[in-house]
Amino acid sequence: MQLTQIAGTRDDFQIVHHLTLTGTQVEIGRALTEEARRLGWAPVPVNPAVNRARRTWFEHNWPQHHARLDGAAAALGLDPDQDDMALDGLTFVPRGSGCSALWCPPSASADGHGRAARNYDFFTLSTSQILGQEPQAGELPMASRPYVITTRPDDGLAATVVTMSDLDGCMDGMNEAGLAVMLLIADFEQATPSEDAAPQVGVSAVQLPRYVLDTCENVEQAKQALLQAKQYDHGVPLHYLVADAHGGAFVWERGRDGGEHVIECGDAPLCVTNHLLHLHPDPMSLPADNERTFGTFDRIRTLHERSKGVTMSERDLRDGLRAVRQGEIPESPFRTLWSTVFDTTARTLATSFYLGDGRYTEDLVFSAAR
Repeated sequence: MQLTQIAGTRDDFQIVHHLTLTGTQVEIGRALTEEARRLGWAPVPVNPAVNRARRTWFEHNWPQHHARLDGAAAALGLDPDQDDMALDGLTFVPRGSGCSALWCPPSASADGHGRAARNYDFFTLSTSQILGQEPQAGELPMASRPYVITTRPDDGLAATVVTMSDLDGCMDGMNEAGLAVMLLIADFEQATPSEDAAPQVGVSAVQLPRYVLDTCENVEQAKQALLQAKQYDHGVPLHYLVADAHGGAFVWERGRDGGEHVIECGDAPLCVTNHLLHLHPDPMSLPADNERTFGTFDRIRTLHERSKGVTMSERDLRDGLRAVRQGEIPESPFRTLWSTVFDTTARTLATSFYLGDGRYTEDLVFSAAR
């Protein structure tokens, strides 16, 4: 395990670490668990019948994660078949988190490289404050210590991911095959956090990107994996932009009735913010924003206008992200906490992290390849 601080100081909003892990999936799971314990994580009690079904589902559908759970058990000195404790993490994404993303296929790219760009927008508050409580002594803002995690397993796909607070899930990432995945909130009006946040059978909202990166190499495999997977979101619906090194891309989302939808991009750029695309596919026919939409309609119109009918460079993508970045509004605890451009051809991620007061790091470039 190699852990390096790569951005930020005690005077900045974010301090960013890069964690690099190699070895078997079991060894990687053990190292992730040891780092999580250092940060104060502990396993949570869970219904034994549910947990037994969870482990069976992982074994059959996500064997990489199942093996990492064995490593977690070793780190904790527990029986890996113990049913009363969940040995993986669970991140709750509170109501109000936004995000913007844009996929530029090779056919619309200045240099023939397919690229996806995203802003990760979130609160600058602590978990207690987000839940409407007084902050605890010494409690840091929830998104102030992000991790970049690179895993190079002996027995699976290498990947590099960016995560806000869950070491076995992620908000976005790419694997060595050039498959990129990123999550965004999908439906503000339907975001009603569940009273019961216990783990369920299948993949949680923030485990889903890691699940796809572990098990798939292209968008066709990703569609099949998602259609066959059990998924749960604890009442905060998300959708996901998935793109690959061959120029394919789609958005995966679930409707209000639980129906599953694949929104194809074809040869044109594809813009995503925070409303259900299968209900509102035309960015130019959306209504005006209100206090509950967090600018989702205006942001997608801006990205659409910047990308339609033009050949885009990486700089153009960056300029598009800046145009929809969350501004420094004193009364708003909402900021763009990082921006990433994924080059699916080169298998690289270039990320700029928020330091505070409108300041961001220079692009930090990471490789998803071995």
